[in-house]
Amino acid sequence: MRWNMRMKAAEAGIWKSTQLRRMFAEAGLEISAGKMSGWWAGTPTTIRLEDLDVICFVLNCTPADLLICEPEAVAARRPAKKTATQAGSQAAKTARRAAPGRSRSKPPA
Repeated sequence: MRWNMRMKAAEAGIWKSTQLRRMFAEAGLEISAGKMSGWWAGTPTTIRLEDLDVICFVLNCTPADLLICEPEAVAARRPAKKTATQAGSQAAKTARRAAPGRSRSKPPA
């Protein structure tokens, strides 16, 4: 997901993070300059639901307006599928390790 608060702020005629931070404070949300910087830059680490309510109230939007889904990013995170050759060689390695009759050391007494 991508954070879209800066674009929603621009659509509302808000061009500076300090202006938006002041508006948040007027609505009851006091946040640090560092946290505001992360939100403004599009890299929030966490956002509490109560804070999201205030953000949506101030920007007159919904959470769906602030969060943009990126299905291609999800697809890129999936592990690559193994080819039949890779799967076969992995099965052979597993079978060799678990072969019965192999000598093993005795457990400690």
